[in-house]
Amino acid sequence: MSVTFRTAVVRTPDGPDSIEFIDVPVAEPGPGQVRVAIAGTSVNPVDLATTSGVFHQLGFITQPGHTGLGTDFAGIVEAVGPDVDIAIGSRVAGIVDGFDRDFGTYAEKLVVAAAAVAVVPDELELTTAATVPLNGLTAAQLVDLLGEGSGRSLLVIGAAGAVGGYVVTLARDRGWKVTGLARPQDEGFVRGLGADFTTTATTGWDAVADTAVSQEKALPLVRDDGLLVGVRPGAEPAAERGIIVRAVSVLADGDRLAGLLKDTVTGRLPARVHTVLPLDRVADAHRAVAQGGIRGRYVLQP
Repeated sequence: MSVTFRTAVVRTPDGPDSIEFIDVPVAEPGPGQVRVAIAGTSVNPVDLATTSGVFHQLGFITQPGHTGLGTDFAGIVEAVGPDVDIAIGSRVAGIVDGFDRDFGTYAEKLVVAAAAVAVVPDELELTTAATVPLNGLTAAQLVDLLGEGSGRSLLVIGAAGAVGGYVVTLARDRGWKVTGLARPQDEGFVRGLGADFTTTATTGWDAVADTAVSQEKALPLVRDDGLLVGVRPGAEPAAERGIIVRAVSVLADGDRLAGLLKDTVTGRLPARVHTVLPLDRVADAHRAVAQGGIRGRYVLQP
């Protein structure tokens, strides 16, 4: 086995051109940890924000040397530490949470807590599984912030997106009457999830799930004393008119991820791979995602 592996980092964040690869030593997993040979890692908006310096500017990242890139992954367990009941050779997926770290999933290998990963069902390809952890857990934990719907109205902004599509399904499970806001060409997809559909951002909703980072533009859509939940922690719009404003800060949760992966196998939750690219083309993938409008995720393969 090689004594080093390649991982993508950014030293001075300045967009895709600031991404570079470095070689780091292969570490043995400690107690409660596993080492995974990564088979796929997806490109998410949070990764673009890290590369462009958003979280550095917010003070969330203070790494003195470099910051690791990539948030979710799927791969094969190749080593386990003490007190781990996952077998070597298992197919797993998971996320690394937080922003201030010198490692990420845009890499050939990863050492991560066993509690942060879930076994991937045999019916699911690893490249597809790599698109589920961050989007699925973000949506599930966002819906936790929404709470029980009890028939109240919910507008999901970006309902055809990777997170938004999950929110539609999971919020309906919690009793929300869901309407998805998306482009006209996405109507079939959104209605196929069981939601109503609109292309117009109207006002008066009991709650709004802002999965498209509309931020201040989303606030006027919520009725007085309503609820706005977004996906940009630390940058929430200021509350007004009695509106409760929250933002999900996603945390690793292997047990919950296992359920989301099973729901992906059955088709209850959509998993969409847009394109698979070699990890070396990470900058190209970032540029493409930055253009917007892509349905499905870019997946990078080391």
